Amino acid sequence: MNGWIETLTDPNILIGALVSMAVLATFYSLAVPLFERGDLAKRMKSVATEREQIRARERARLSAEVGGKASLRSQQNTSVRQVVERLNLRKALVDENTVNRLKTAGYRSQNALNTFLFARFCLPFLFLTAAIVYIFVLGNFAEKPFMIRILFAIGFGYLGFYAPNIFIANAISKRQHSIRRAFPDALDLLLICVESGVSMELAMRRVADEIAAQSPPLAEELVLTTAELSFLPDRRVALENLGLRTGLEEVKSVMQALIQADRYGTPIAQALRVLAQESRDQRMTAAEKKAAALPPKLTVPMILFFLPVLVAVILGPAGIQVADKF
Repeated sequence: MNGWIETLTDPNILIGALVSMAVLATFYSLAVPLFERGDLAKRMKSVATEREQIRARERARLSAEVGGKASLRSQQNTSVRQVVERLNLRKALVDENTVNRLKTAGYRSQNALNTFLFARFCLPFLFLTAAIVYIFVLGNFAEKPFMIRILFAIGFGYLGFYAPNIFIANAISKRQHSIRRAFPDALDLLLICVESGVSMELAMRRVADEIAAQSPPLAEELVLTTAELSFLPDRRVALENLGLRTGLEEVKSVMQALIQADRYGTPIAQALRVLAQESRDQRMTAAEKKAAALPPKLTVPMILFFLPVLVAVILGPAGIQVADKF
């Protein structure tokens, strides 16, 4: 065991492993875009399935209101669902914010919630076991006190408890970034459709088809909103759901404007034109902020990497000549 530990901690072996990993990562980064397949058809199919679920739910609700029985087909219990229900993880770990965050990340099904809860329950034990094996079985951090090693193991297990939340936060960030970049263009397309006399449902459906290549998450949300506008009894609920699912203030403001226009009969085209310009200005302002923050961020890399090379290039020949004379 000591021989393995010395081999693994050898600087030459570590440097070689890191260089190999860097080379493999470079080849992987260059090769992945060549073999990447678009999952737009899969995303649209999942949204179509969501539309059928909305239709079935609304039919069941109407049937219950008139005294009939609901006709929704019950889903088969999986092992993950059984574990979640047996341990009552919904009551312990789920609140309204959890469900909304999953929807914002694009995970709207009940199976996604069960998988999230199962991961939050199992990952702490897996991370804790891995930390114990790494620290106590393999003998790493042997020079540290026993209590410090215990704290390391507990902290790693604590990280496993929040690993699903970190994954969901990352998915939300990527999804919101895609929607935020494509939303002004979607508003322009929606404005063109509305001014040409197309209804709101058909306009959103056409905009979803056109914007899908630029932002699949935004296309998903628009198709789902079209389905809700068709089947929900109140249009206001469908528009508010779009703002809640995206979690973006600019989308919520546009939905509120559409709700007011639908309620009071004001022209939708004028409101869309103003909101599209505001959204485009906000996107430009965000780009200007990033550009303004670039010089301070480049200061440290330039000092660490560019300045030593520049000094070596300028003073290197002079240093060689001085060394030759003396």
